Amino acid sequence: MVLPKEIPTVKMSNGIELPLFGYGTWQAKDEQELEKSLTVALENGYRLIDTAFVYGNEEIIGKTLQKFYDSGKLQRSDVFVTTKLPPFFHRNDDVEKCLNEQLKALKTDYIDLYLIHSPCPCKKDPEKPMFYFDANGMIVEEAVDHLETWKAMENLNKAGKVRSIGLSNFNKEQIQRICDNAEIPPDNLQVECHILFPQNELFDFCKSKGISFTAYAPLGSPSRQNFLPNTEWPEGDVLHHPNVMEISKKYGKTPAQILLRQLIQRGISAIPKSVTPSRIIENINIFDFELDFNDIKALEDIRPHVRLFPMKFRIQHSQYPYKDVLEAEKNK
Repeated sequence: MVLPKEIPTVKMSNGIELPLFGYGTWQAKDEQELEKSLTVALENGYRLIDTAFVYGNEEIIGKTLQKFYDSGKLQRSDVFVTTKLPPFFHRNDDVEKCLNEQLKALKTDYIDLYLIHSPCPCKKDPEKPMFYFDANGMIVEEAVDHLETWKAMENLNKAGKVRSIGLSNFNKEQIQRICDNAEIPPDNLQVECHILFPQNELFDFCKSKGISFTAYAPLGSPSRQNFLPNTEWPEGDVLHHPNVMEISKKYGKTPAQILLRQLIQRGISAIPKSVTPSRIIENINIFDFELDFNDIKALEDIRPHVRLFPMKFRIQHSQYPYKDVLEAEKNK
């Protein structure tokens, strides 16, 4: 893969280079809007595209990428595609079937990085391939061992259908169990990560295991409430934190650029999402400056830490990964 010179990479445990910056597509479902914004992203140097089965936009992304391939502007090898296995297809027989549908939608014969999207396997809606919720708005658990799913992921990797495999939203203990039993260890972990929830302990643990790290919601996902709007969402404004605003003025950069630069300097891949062309261009314009030690420290010292994505619609699941959320609920 040939990246624009300014985008750094981190080498994963399998030797493949992961770009430290990319384009996130969560909640981007409108075909015309996503095609336009993804086109802007690709034309301005984005080469990592992050999606998932449950985002419902793989077909739009595949169609847009194919236009670039057909025009000769890009080759498939120029683009790093990350997508994810949904939690209702965790059984061994379902994993490859699901991936085959994703390959078809994305118009490719391989995925660069394939992640298990959640450690909480659940039942599928009987009428459509999506979450099945009970009367209380909770997902309905299905008993599937993580090791069964991981074995299926390993088989996809051996077959060449996915070049790297990893996890998303798993906790330290869940990752350790997979590492202890894996033939092929995880190449990447994708979790919520930003200045209000820096994931220091989990990041250090992954480094010790040779697992690269990707931050979703690096800007705090201001539109997160649009997902399950009747759900309780914690308060936390990443972009307007006083420390960020002050550092932003010092460098003549926007708050978003400061936040993204900080993650990249930590060696964390950041995948901000925007459908606004000016912001898409703004977000990638972060490779002409470097935060100094004092500014990094000012961002690291921010307290209190707040998890903005507790995802309580799965809190009753036996594999719910967020111990901090469970503890807070117990102490209410």
